[in-house]
Amino acid sequence: MSIVEKSVEIGGHTLTIQTGKIAKQASGSVMISAGGTQVLVTAQGAKSEREGVDFLPLTVDYQEKMAAAGKIPGGFFKREARARNSETMISRMIDRSIRPLFEDGWGVETQVIATVFSADRDHPADALAMTGASAALSISDLPFEGPIAGVRVCRIGGELKANPSFADIDKADIDLFVSSSRKAIVMVEGGAQEATEKEVIDALLFAHEQAQALIDMQEELRKEAGKEKRHPVVESIDEGFKAKVAEVASDKIVAAYAIKEKMARYAAIDVAKAEAFAAIADGDDNAADKKADFSTVFGDLKYNLVREKITSTKSRIDGRGLTDIRPITVETGLLHRVHGSSLFTRGETQALVTATLGTRQDEQRLDTLHGDIFENFMLHYNFPPYSVGEVKFLRGPGRREIGHGTLAHRALKPLIDFEDFPYTVRIVSEIMESNGSSSMATVCGGSLAMMHAGVPMTAACAGIAMGLIEQGDDIAILSDILGDEDHLGDMDFKVAGTEKGITAIQMDIKISGVTREILEAALEQARAGRLHILGEMAKVLSETSADMSAFAPRVTQFKINTDKIRDVIGPGGKVIKDIIARTGCQVNVEDDGTVSVASADGDSSNMAIKMIKDLTQEAEMGKLYMGNVRKTTDFGAFVEIFPGTDGLVHISELADRRVNKVEDVLHEGDEVLVKVIGLEKGKIRLSRRAAIADKAQAAN
Repeated sequence: MSIVEKSVEIGGHTLTIQTGKIAKQASGSVMISAGGTQVLVTAQGAKSEREGVDFLPLTVDYQEKMAAAGKIPGGFFKREARARNSETMISRMIDRSIRPLFEDGWGVETQVIATVFSADRDHPADALAMTGASAALSISDLPFEGPIAGVRVCRIGGELKANPSFADIDKADIDLFVSSSRKAIVMVEGGAQEATEKEVIDALLFAHEQAQALIDMQEELRKEAGKEKRHPVVESIDEGFKAKVAEVASDKIVAAYAIKEKMARYAAIDVAKAEAFAAIADGDDNAADKKADFSTVFGDLKYNLVREKITSTKSRIDGRGLTDIRPITVETGLLHRVHGSSLFTRGETQALVTATLGTRQDEQRLDTLHGDIFENFMLHYNFPPYSVGEVKFLRGPGRREIGHGTLAHRALKPLIDFEDFPYTVRIVSEIMESNGSSSMATVCGGSLAMMHAGVPMTAACAGIAMGLIEQGDDIAILSDILGDEDHLGDMDFKVAGTEKGITAIQMDIKISGVTREILEAALEQARAGRLHILGEMAKVLSETSADMSAFAPRVTQFKINTDKIRDVIGPGGKVIKDIIARTGCQVNVEDDGTVSVASADGDSSNMAIKMIKDLTQEAEMGKLYMGNVRKTTDFGAFVEIFPGTDGLVHISELADRRVNKVEDVLHEGDEVLVKVIGLEKGKIRLSRRAAIADKAQAAN
């Protein structure tokens, strides 16, 4: 196999794809690079199809090797282990982008692996991995109907930029990751700092425009290095059989979908399916052989009937109009011992959310490719099986839980001002019931729980899940979709934000193209829905609670001179350990002199603060101090005004009369009231005479 290489300019950087040199036994493999960042992406299909598979068995894994950045992994084993959340999120984004683009009926085990082998500090690897996955699939023998391209678009200083550097991303007020095909946007994941709907749409269309050069490059690569495609063998189902199933099942499906309650509706659909198959099998000795075909036809029939009903009647499965939001109930403070709690219910979706306040010692340390990151805001989303009436083993969070939690995290974090709030915040969302967008219920519940806990938020935040169904020339945009509407629709997108604008967005598009007009209509409808939900939330809790829970730690922050940090820490940490042991408080000292003292006990906190201030206090000009005479000389007395700090009272400042000998006024060990009259080059000048005068004036 000869080496083929293609390059293109995007965002001011050169992006290069090479194939034919590495991993040549894979169905498709490319090394994609920009600057010093290099990602190997492979696509592999099994040799034969699994029996009885009626879905696409696709696995996508994105992994970062620590050696790529010249690092050795942390932990005991010193090797890469479970995927970090960021790796899981990129895997999910690639999966969501490519999964709809395989030919119908493809049931072969398929795997895409993207591995970061080199990483610089300027070029993120996520967009490279997305484009590389498409390129590897495009040149492989797998039936991928691409190509697509991944572009990160950020707005920095009012200007949109494609695939910016890490430094630019940190300065962006809009940060969106967008996958695009030739005709359409395929997937969106990202956030913003309360951006308007128009600003978000402009960024999306800019990303689609920038992706076209990457798509051109992949098509050139495929022409030179592409393999002949394998295609699924799809056995056609007899049209007469389809007609017979439609005859016996259509009315039953329509009747079942007229039931508004989810579990009852599902039960009715199961009964309808069983009765329809019984009618089909009646008198047919070969009915068992037709069961798989029947399930396929029944599913297609259900899909089309529901979509046609929604687009033609503008009436939803549960009887709502297209823009109607399900009934919302809100409760806060129902969990008495936690720092903040809320129960958010929208229709048959319910989230029980808690907010816990911690100290700097509770921050999460993340071992990343580009160094350690300390996270002071965490959001964990859990989806127990009982929430959908199922029984499953409880395991660690899966990709779905991590993805939903990350979306809610992105929506809420920008609204907390941590500069004036020296806490670590952890939100936990436990889904109690699910029938449509539990992630957006998590956003609403998380906002309420934090406000109940006393976390200072700049604004309340709510989220809504939207859907779109395109049936012929009819288009229906659905607000607050059900789980069935998500499954049956052509586009689903989740939008979270405040009254002012959008803070997080996630979008998956399954049809070939969505116009700007459709995007504008959909996001405007989402805005109206979000404002309605915010209004319902405000009826119960409209602003952050003034008082925190009695069980939450109280964190006090103050500054000390950086030269005094060593006095607080002490040799080997002896002093600060003693303060912690004696008071029971958590004490943290930053390099810039910021001291944080945390305790749920106010007296203990005050004691620790006093101990630290006693160690670090500095003389203040014009302030009176009661000090101890440490030493006398011919020219004056040295007085310790607080531990470790002495000043000189010159003999001329001992009294309002001439003093011939210091010992005529002061002796070592005496307590004396003095005033600071000079601070020069670290030396403190004191006056007993001025202190006596000030005291007399105050008495009068």
